[in-house]
Amino acid sequence: MIGRRGILAMAGGAALGAPSLAKAQAERTLRFIPQTDITSYDPVFSSTQVTRNYAYLVYDTLFGLDKNLLPQPQMAEGFTTEDGGKRWTIRLRPDLAFHDGTPVLARDCAASIRRWGSRDPFGLSLMAATDAIETPDDRTLVFRLNKAFPLLTFGLAKSTANCAAIMPERLARTPAHQQVTEVMGSGPFRLLRDESVMGARILFARNDRYRPREGGEPGWTAGPKVAHFDRVEWVIIPDASTAAAALQNGEVDWWETPTPDYLPLLGRRRELAVEVNDPSGGMPVMRFNFLHPPFDNPAIRRAVLAATSQLDFMQAMAGTDPSLFRTGVGFFPPGTPYASDAGLSVLSDTPDLAKARRDIQAAGYKGEQVVVLGPGDRASVKAASDVAADLLAKIGLNVDYQVADWGTVNAKAVKKDAPDQGGWSVYFGIWSGLSVINPAVHQSLQGNGAKAWTGWPDLPELEALRQSWFDAPDLPAQQRAARAIQERAFQDVPYVPLGQFFAPVAYRRNLTGMVTGFPVFWNVRRA
Repeated sequence: MIGRRGILAMAGGAALGAPSLAKAQAERTLRFIPQTDITSYDPVFSSTQVTRNYAYLVYDTLFGLDKNLLPQPQMAEGFTTEDGGKRWTIRLRPDLAFHDGTPVLARDCAASIRRWGSRDPFGLSLMAATDAIETPDDRTLVFRLNKAFPLLTFGLAKSTANCAAIMPERLARTPAHQQVTEVMGSGPFRLLRDESVMGARILFARNDRYRPREGGEPGWTAGPKVAHFDRVEWVIIPDASTAAAALQNGEVDWWETPTPDYLPLLGRRRELAVEVNDPSGGMPVMRFNFLHPPFDNPAIRRAVLAATSQLDFMQAMAGTDPSLFRTGVGFFPPGTPYASDAGLSVLSDTPDLAKARRDIQAAGYKGEQVVVLGPGDRASVKAASDVAADLLAKIGLNVDYQVADWGTVNAKAVKKDAPDQGGWSVYFGIWSGLSVINPAVHQSLQGNGAKAWTGWPDLPELEALRQSWFDAPDLPAQQRAARAIQERAFQDVPYVPLGQFFAPVAYRRNLTGMVTGFPVFWNVRRA
């Protein structure tokens, strides 16, 4: 177990020799156990939630989402629209600066948006409607569109993976398929790269140059972002028992993903709070590699879908408390505007595995190797991969279950090699409900081949339906389009939806001011 002295040694070094200094530093430092270590510092290149969470510490965006998930100006001072919605003018707030003191200019924003728009599914749709992004002066951006795009500010405010983070133009010129390794944002905290240690700690310091926007109510990623701590330290503790002990002993303040077996123990501690802070939940997915057999065959994908018990996956990932998960879940979060019952009859908590085995053989399965990737250091994703590896073997697939650390798994997941030549067949991810709430942000529903999320499905009918959602004139029309998307997705099976679960966070009760949603570190203070 990592003791108090061990945590302070990682965090403060020489402070151990001066108790009063160590105590003062502890009062000014927020210590947080993230879901996993960061393997990419580029929020456009990486689609992982941990990179998104880090990005909102060090970067800012033109718009943010308020508590009602509506876009509000953030770096932007405001905007106007003209020409029937085909001309948008966005004015930046004055005195915005990057961490090195250089001013944030309109051309930095334009270059960042173009880079984001070449990779993100929402951005791709926006860029398809954009003829030009002009910067007539240092504080003004003008979008000239070839058709009205009412969701423009929603795209720039999206607070999911691949967010539209603003970085200097010199970095934003990097092609989106290449990682930007230098971190230069304008957000409320600075990354202390030289003090961070991979696999142990990631350190951030308050950005004294940051000026929170005035007015507005904090919510999700909108409103004033006030940094009350001098430092934020992400302490990497993969072992759940060690993380639980560190939280109980006061060595850390906040644990992002406590495992279900520790929730009762932590909940009994009067000094700790255990609660669901993200009402959108988690939406886990079983993703196929469409480039190689056997999952280039839609009939085999449909057989796996029909064999999947969401109940088995949810109990493995979230525990047995039925209030913390849902089954019978399609491609959009239950209770949100685009959720429907379309196609849900294919799902069952007690599937017929013998039939699935027969269907796979009838579809022409030739015994190809099925490489299932599992991360040993992410408990919830590992639980999903354990269940899936067992299931796929039971229905007659030749499973090679490969477990590695999360960084290695993600590095392999972007490889396009055949499974028996170092590639993969099945990969697991967990999207926040916010990340799949509509067809614009839902990366797993992209079917545009090489530009799609890892797995690279080429599904033109599904893509056409996604475009129909963008073109829909009102909410009822959008809901009809979303229903058709779900019906088609249950035929094409870009991935298998595994349910919805709600993961409580655990933190010390002397922390106040937490914003609803994923972990952000502004406005949090210690009482």
